[in-house]
Amino acid sequence: MAQLQYKDLLDAGVHFGHLTRKWDPRMAPYIFMEKNGIHIIDLNKTLTSLEQAQAFVKGIVRSGRKVMFVATKKQAQEIVSEEAKRLKMPYVTERWLGGMLTNFSTIRKSLKKLQNIERMLADEKTASNLAKRERLMLDRDRIKLERLLGGVSDMSRLPAALFVIDIKREHLAIAEAKRLGIPVVAMVDTNSNPEKVDIAIPANDDAYKSISLLTLAIGKAVEEGILERKQDKESEALQEAEAAKKAVDEKGEAAAESAGAATGKRPRKAKPVEAAEVEATEEAPAEENADDSEE
Repeated sequence: MAQLQYKDLLDAGVHFGHLTRKWDPRMAPYIFMEKNGIHIIDLNKTLTSLEQAQAFVKGIVRSGRKVMFVATKKQAQEIVSEEAKRLKMPYVTERWLGGMLTNFSTIRKSLKKLQNIERMLADEKTASNLAKRERLMLDRDRIKLERLLGGVSDMSRLPAALFVIDIKREHLAIAEAKRLGIPVVAMVDTNSNPEKVDIAIPANDDAYKSISLLTLAIGKAVEEGILERKQDKESEALQEAEAAKKAVDEKGEAAAESAGAATGKRPRKAKPVEAAEVEATEEAPAEENADDSEE
């Protein structure tokens, strides 16, 4: 797994925290120093936490489960949605709807409604029979539902983990995940409580470069997990094919043995070659040579 370097974090401004008067004392272990009224995050702790988060996320994806990306901040929406789409993972970047996890059955109904509207509008015959006003209203509903639920439209079950940017802003998502026992990996700034999440990555959660760098790092771990899962499936398929072939061969041998036992036939043994026959075959060429010389 490609690891980020200390310099990469510095260049992206990951070390810049909030004003000292806005800090949360529980972030003290992750703070390196104070400079010009701003807390500076210890990047050694950031690297350690990031490696732990990457290994955790990779393991989840390798087991075939999903990681949901949550970031409703304006500066995080674009990069998070693009990365989640690339990895085919669920994401929420517009607004966290209450009950997105705890009341997932209701969210499924809304998703079904979205699919029905899309099907109706895609069918030319059905769309032509609708009044203009009705068609416009359906189109508005489709746009609204797509904006709010487009990132979870392919989600058939609850995610195995959440990756969150700014835990103060996404407190509803974290509360629902905690209630359901879903682990949370999050970028945590100096004004937040790291004890609310399972794996806290101390980092600047306001700067676009910082968000982009760490989101791509988590995305890389997800991608590696997907590739390893694919390799595991291929190796399992090969093992199953070999086992099936071996079973067929053993079955064929057993059938041949049983058939031989039923007929009472035994495999023929090669007849021993007698010494006289061997001597005759050896002398024959010599006699032929003698006849040729006499002529």
